[in-house]
Amino acid sequence: MSKVDTAWLRMDTEANLMMIVGVWSIRPGITLQALRERVAERLLQYPRFRQKVVEDALLGAQWVTDRDFDIARHVLAEVPLPLRGQSRDEVLRERVGELCSQPLDPAHPLWQFQLIEDMGDGTSALIARIHHCIADGIALIAVMLSITDGGKAPPKRAPKEPEEADWLLDAFLRPMSNLTVKAIGMTGKGMAKGVDLAMRGDTPMDSSLEMARMGYQAVSDVAAFALMPDDSPTRLKGKPGTTKTVAWDDSLALDEVKAVGKALGASINDVLLACAAGAIGRYLAEKGEDPAGKEIRAMVPVNLRPLEQAWQLGNRFGLVPLVLPIGIANPIERLFAVRARMSELKGSFQPVMAFGLLSVAGLLIKPVQHAMLNLFAKKATAVMTNVPGPAQALQFCGSTVEKVMFWVPQSGDIGMGVSILTYAGRVQFGLITDRGLCPDPEAIIANFAPEFEKLLMLSLMMPWESDAA
Repeated sequence: MSKVDTAWLRMDTEANLMMIVGVWSIRPGITLQALRERVAERLLQYPRFRQKVVEDALLGAQWVTDRDFDIARHVLAEVPLPLRGQSRDEVLRERVGELCSQPLDPAHPLWQFQLIEDMGDGTSALIARIHHCIADGIALIAVMLSITDGGKAPPKRAPKEPEEADWLLDAFLRPMSNLTVKAIGMTGKGMAKGVDLAMRGDTPMDSSLEMARMGYQAVSDVAAFALMPDDSPTRLKGKPGTTKTVAWDDSLALDEVKAVGKALGASINDVLLACAAGAIGRYLAEKGEDPAGKEIRAMVPVNLRPLEQAWQLGNRFGLVPLVLPIGIANPIERLFAVRARMSELKGSFQPVMAFGLLSVAGLLIKPVQHAMLNLFAKKATAVMTNVPGPAQALQFCGSTVEKVMFWVPQSGDIGMGVSILTYAGRVQFGLITDRGLCPDPEAIIANFAPEFEKLLMLSLMMPWESDAA
């Protein structure tokens, strides 16, 4: 197991389990037998899903084939909870929250699918729990796409990945090559490709001037991160307990978000993050806590590998601290503040630095590792991720996947996870919180659409090109 994956394995605490949890809403509903057959046929083509983790004091963690593998242990039927006057969504939220707090069995592969065959409205709900040490979110999306109808199977023979130690030495501890310098100045796909080339070590070292510039950038970012003050204290920040609760919303149309972004000169990501910041600020105000002038940080994952290699599994992403201006009431001002903060992160060495820190943490004994990783938690209130999903609805076992939702785990003492996923023309906004810090995440979710409506209304009030002419 790589050092980074080992770090995620050892990051489990009673308060925060390192599981990525997702739900598919499938219409018409499917049977448990059909699900098991599909998983056996497609998912188990990835050897990792037949492997358990064995830890050794000297060798670290190893992937070992589970000789006692039983698909019935990993793909099972869920008995729906009685409604007791609740809506079906409320019952599903309650069950997902319970599963977010239940650890996976370490004696077997660290994943499980649970199917509610009949939600009472002609749909099935598939709840997936996969430990973060298996893969990051980008890789797991590739995996889940591969098990859908017509999904692409992983290559029969995977190309040999570069040794992690070599990459850390060349790209983290030593001055960077010119390709990596350029990669860090990009975002998304370009950055991932550049880092991947640097990992392979097939580019010559650049001039001493370029190396010095890169070294200065690295040192500056490390110092800035270490000296960064803790974010504003709010009721959302504190020592989390062992109980989680979740909520979601899928009322936003992606085309409307695109239109607002275009009208205001911002990206889709900027618009959605500004709405999230506004929803959190409004929630605090409703609880009697004045958010004016307050900012909180969210640790945002940054992909560090090409998307075409996502099927290789494992974790290859960095983290950057994004400041969310929850205290700015004016939605336009808040959007521009988010856009400015996102621009400041471009060119930062922090994603690669965080990847390196996680790799180093994977070598340490657990108490030291937790102390090191709590550096992230002290600086942030939330983990936040934004993932682009398929533009068209997926088909699974002959049925349609109507909704796709997921929730990110939180490390250390972070008590909130925000997940944004675009799927089939809609924006899925998910929230997971510690019940003690935020017992009603649905109240934050309820503010998301109204915050967007403010931006939409202001966009419609702006002059059209013909009027301006």
